[in-house]
This record gives sequence, structure tokens and C-alpha cells, in this order.
Amino acid sequence: MRHGRKFNHLGRTSSHRMAMMSNMATSLILHKRIKTTVAKAKELQTYVEPLLTKSKEDSTNSRRVVFSYLRDKVAVSTLFRDISVKIADRPGGYTRILKTGTRIGDNAEMCYIELVDYNENMLKTTTTKKVKTTRRGRGGAKAKTTTKIEAKENINETVESAPEVQEAKPEQQAE
Repeated sequence: MRHGRKFNHLGRTSSHRMAMMSNMATSLILHKRIKTTVAKAKELQTYVEPLLTKSKEDSTNSRRVVFSYLRDKVAVSTLFRDISVKIADRPGGYTRILKTGTRIGDNAEMCYIELVDYNENMLKTTTTKKVKTTRRGRGGAKAKTTTKIEAKENINETVESAPEVQEAKPEQQAE
């Protein structure tokens, strides 16, 4: 029974779980995107987002607090130097989970967890929106009326050029 369990223990001891979360958070900070199971990604999200919030304030104390979680100098310096600049104006939600299906061996749900501001493909799709066209209702009737209007304009243009032709015909008949 899971009485009083506030978070997923992932079938590991406390020390193993904390070491795994530290390693996964370090990999996420260094590579900006990692592939893992959905359960681990959800736990990693709750582990790493407070660290990202802490990195917005670049002070000695916040660096020491983040280092106590990550235990990697390179990851801490990358976090405070590069990532904190990009997420400075974001109020939260620094990570995204993209589900990819199940793993062949044990049918575990797999996903990518990534930092939101570092996925260029997602950023491109949000800037360009495609106008949706539907093929129902009176959309076809509107298109037909515009073609009738264009046809009337074409007739008016031919009528304006036609008097010159009509004037030439009586002269040819007189000769």
C-alpha cells in the first residue's frame, strides 16, 4: 500500500534515487534534452525546476545550494551562465515532457524531457501559424460569387475595347 507516499520512489532506496536525480538533472542541464521513462521524467521535473528558479538569482548562496543538489561544477556554471539568462523572464514551466511511445523490451512508456527555451523546432512552429481552410458550408458559394464579379469586370473591359472594333466594321462594309 502507498499510504502517505507523496512522490514516486521509483523502486529505489533514498540514496540511489537522489544520486539518479542528480545525474539526470546534470545531463538535462548539459545536453538540454534527455530520453527517459515518463515516471522518471515527472520526478525529474519536480527536482530540477526549483533549481532553475534558484539560478535566476546569481549569488554565492544560490550557487552553493544548487551545487549541493547537482554535485557538478560544469553543470552549475552552465546553468548560471547560459540557461538562467534564457529563462530570466519566464515565470515557471522550464521543462517539457514529450511522450514517444513504449520501449520494446519491457513496454515502459518513454519520453523526452527538455528545456523549453532550447527546442528550436517548437519555437519555429509557434511563430508561424497556418490559416486553416475548410471545405464545407457556403465557402464554395463565396468563391463562385467572386468569380462572377471577376467575369463581369472582364466583360466590362472587353466592352470598353469593343467600340473601337465596332467602329472599324462599318468602314469595312462601306468599302
